[in-house]
Amino acid sequence: MARKATDCRDEPSVSGCSLYMAGEEEELLRAAVQHVITVHEHTDSPELRAEIRASMKEPLPGT
Repeated sequence: MARKATDCRDEPSVSGCSLYMAGEEEELLRAAVQHVITVHEHTDSPELRAEIRASMKEPLPGT
């Protein structure tokens, strides 16, 4: 499975979070969901997971 990435700097954030994560898609989804729940105070839902999955992109070289 190909690696994907997500970057908190791509979305507006009250906390100013700059976390960048990369990994296989399902692994990344699990980590990103936990992050947005604990740090950004979102509630887990199918819609949240769909938004996170849609925001995934190709990782930066070397990550």
